[in-house]
Amino acid sequence: MLLFVGLGNPAPNSQDNRHNIGFKIIDAINRKFNLSKQKPKFKGLLTTGKIGDKKIYAIKPLTFMNNSGICIRELIEYFKIEVEDVIVFHDDLDIDFGKIKVKVGGSSAGHNGIESIDKFIGKDYSRVRIGIGKPDSKVSSADYVLANFNEEEKEQLEETTENILESLAILIDKKLELFSSTVNNK
Repeated sequence: MLLFVGLGNPAPNSQDNRHNIGFKIIDAINRKFNLSKQKPKFKGLLTTGKIGDKKIYAIKPLTFMNNSGICIRELIEYFKIEVEDVIVFHDDLDIDFGKIKVKVGGSSAGHNGIESIDKFIGKDYSRVRIGIGKPDSKVSSADYVLANFNEEEKEQLEETTENILESLAILIDKKLELFSSTVNNK
């Protein structure tokens, strides 16, 4: 069993925010692998299914970014999913736009969603950090992550998303370094 978590905010005007990149990845996984219809459960929108021979749960927490850990803890306790089998997709300001880095644990680097997850389940889960780049000096980080993708970024995000989907089997096998290098070198 694996749990995919996409971080974002559920407000309708947040749909295309940079901070909602995790939601977009989960939606793409759901479409590509025909996971079940999203159902409101565990304070999130939950889908289930199989990818290859792995049972997959995928959730978009509806608790807003800063409380994502509440949703995840409820779900993993109910389904008895090990923290090591949780993979979180989220935005990262410190990575060039469209690039990804994958790691287990580490600092939240000020990401409130990651801080919440760390608080509720610890740090032994995998993180797929999707680069959204840094704002120019005139824009605060908070305003930048809550702003919508521009057209060029949307195109680049589609390409990154497709690369993630094509390489998902590697991530499911928990070959994190290979997944990262495969996605970034397509």
